[in-house]
Amino acid sequence: MSSRLIGVGVGPGDPELVTVKGVNALRDADVVVVPVMDTGERGRAEATVLHYVGAEKIVRVVFALNERTDRGRREAAWDAAGERVAELLKAHSAVAFATIGDPNVYSTFTYLAHTIGELVPGTVIETVPGITAMQDLAARSGAVLTEGTEPLTLVPVTAGSAVLKDALGGPGTVVAYKFGRQAQAVVEALRETGRLHDAVWGSALGLPEESIQAADALDGGPLPYLSTLIAPAPRDGGRGGKL
Repeated sequence: MSSRLIGVGVGPGDPELVTVKGVNALRDADVVVVPVMDTGERGRAEATVLHYVGAEKIVRVVFALNERTDRGRREAAWDAAGERVAELLKAHSAVAFATIGDPNVYSTFTYLAHTIGELVPGTVIETVPGITAMQDLAARSGAVLTEGTEPLTLVPVTAGSAVLKDALGGPGTVVAYKFGRQAQAVVEALRETGRLHDAVWGSALGLPEESIQAADALDGGPLPYLSTLIAPAPRDGGRGGKL
């Protein structure tokens, strides 16, 4: 029998936002892998998982989550993490990997699954979808993500603020992830495209340090790395105007 590696989305931080299917996958797995930085601090995924399974079932595996410039170091960390998970798959029939948000949206699980496919051929790889930060921020702020025929564009600002500005020039809602270090450039892009007034940002959603503010209140100072921004599509306020 082939072992199974299940990527489980555990949401943006609020433990109440893990799906029933996600909780069952975590509890049914033999072990639950959680990614940690090389500093060893507890991340959001681990904190969320601990609400549903005991610490004895959790295996902490170091990933270069905070490495953005040294590709060699980053890939060496992926390889080491893949080898550790490969060992677990040889010893257990079901290994879950907990990831914040959704395992198919900008997730470390993507790189792990690719590595395992090479190290342990025949492993069955599955994913359990999770609630994303943009969905949670929309719910908490009252921002509507899409109406009618509006497109939705998701941009990681680690790709540069120019990509965000191009998206803001379009007709639909734009969501920006990971923009904390480029907050000033994001505010400027919103202002230049006339999208500042209705935009909203949030961080640490569902956690004690949660912050949700209108984007026009931002002063351009640095924000938490995992900040999320929603710039709703321009709307005239009429019901069904985008149908």
